[in-house]
Amino acid sequence: MNQSLEDTIIAVSTPPGPGGIGIVRLSGPEALPIARKIFALKETDPAACPRAMCFGYLHDPESGEVLDAGYLCYFPAPNSYTREEVVELNLHGSPVLLAEAVRLGIKAGARLAHPGEFTLRAYLNGRIDIIQAEAINDLIQACSLDQARVSFKQMEGSLSCKIASIREKVVELLSLVETSLEFAQEEPEVAPERIKEALAELISDLERLVTSYQQGRAMLEGLSVAVLGKTNVGKSTLFNALLEEERAIVTPYPGTTRDFIRENILLDGVLIKLVDMAGFGQAQHPVEEEGMVRGQRLAEKADGLLLVLDASRKETREDFQLLEKFSQKKMVLVFNKVDLEPKINIEKILAVCPGRPWVEVSALTGKNLEELKKLMLSTFSPPAEKQEEIILHQRQKTLIESMKQDLERALRLLEEGHSEELVAEAIREVLPDIGQLTGEISSQEILEEIFNRFCIGK
Repeated sequence: MNQSLEDTIIAVSTPPGPGGIGIVRLSGPEALPIARKIFALKETDPAACPRAMCFGYLHDPESGEVLDAGYLCYFPAPNSYTREEVVELNLHGSPVLLAEAVRLGIKAGARLAHPGEFTLRAYLNGRIDIIQAEAINDLIQACSLDQARVSFKQMEGSLSCKIASIREKVVELLSLVETSLEFAQEEPEVAPERIKEALAELISDLERLVTSYQQGRAMLEGLSVAVLGKTNVGKSTLFNALLEEERAIVTPYPGTTRDFIRENILLDGVLIKLVDMAGFGQAQHPVEEEGMVRGQRLAEKADGLLLVLDASRKETREDFQLLEKFSQKKMVLVFNKVDLEPKINIEKILAVCPGRPWVEVSALTGKNLEELKKLMLSTFSPPAEKQEEIILHQRQKTLIESMKQDLERALRLLEEGHSEELVAEAIREVLPDIGQLTGEISSQEILEEIFNRFCIGK
């Protein structure tokens, strides 16, 4: 990310494609002068009434041709998104028109913004920290309302405040240990039990954040659920029924699905990445065999499985082999085709995997599909305890785990009777991790990894 904060940047900030309104954003020291070169105001001077919508016309300064009518809004520094001079041109949402506005802005002295550069400038100028920057992109990309709520809170600084509170406690704890060192030759001012209690409390706080990551990952990325079973048990019919559309090809012939199909469904705010795959059994074709191999890999990596069994046929050795093969995975047993005469021995199946959730359905008629959806949620995404904060990113989880491990080491050293110097050193190791977490300590590689995930205009 080689750029200068002295540059004035420009980009389209609204999504690609036609729309009623499109916004072109400029940020930097020359934002207003450049905007005034390509946008002629009808009356009001935006410098005199910042944050007001001023009507005018987009035009080509060289030819004088008027291209569009719209509004200019000026946000003076430091009271703007980037803490720089910011101008937003609100135009009609034609992609061609917006691209021309950007071209004219570049010709007038701006340069095209890099992905996430507006938010990067907000971070570099101290308006937000890295956690808030990540939350901004998470909010833009939110795939469920629950995730949007979490991301908005974090964008507003809730997780940053939590980390700041932990940092304050760590510094206070460090001062307690160092006080104990200072008065080592006198009557101890600080009881070791007080330090142990403070360490245990901090470790508990960090543990709650670490364990929240599973829920956070499900919110951010969704849960992968593989639909598997023998050939011709109705997996693709069930897949289509859950999607409520004819996505997978369905025929009465075994081995129709030879590769996998992945589609998303939203169940009560939880994103489920549903995967239909080739049925397990005796392959009739090399392509079908490869589909089974791929299916097994997908099933092993999935967060959960729907094991589909044909209730209109007697249980087979292959059914029990699948139960054994995936016995360590979260699984819902789906007895399909209950609209036909039942022949499977459900009790015999359940005897080899006691406690497994199960349901009888007809993917063809839709019977009990709602019950299956509820069972999927309770099995693969059980309601978690209400968390003050939820970690959404592996980067955050890794750093918090490192902080927790350092404090656990400090507690262990204290309990084993080691010197306060070693305890203090272990506690002190937490501070650099906090700095990396919030962005007080940053590297070019980390910044690029985070901000390159953004769109150009944010």
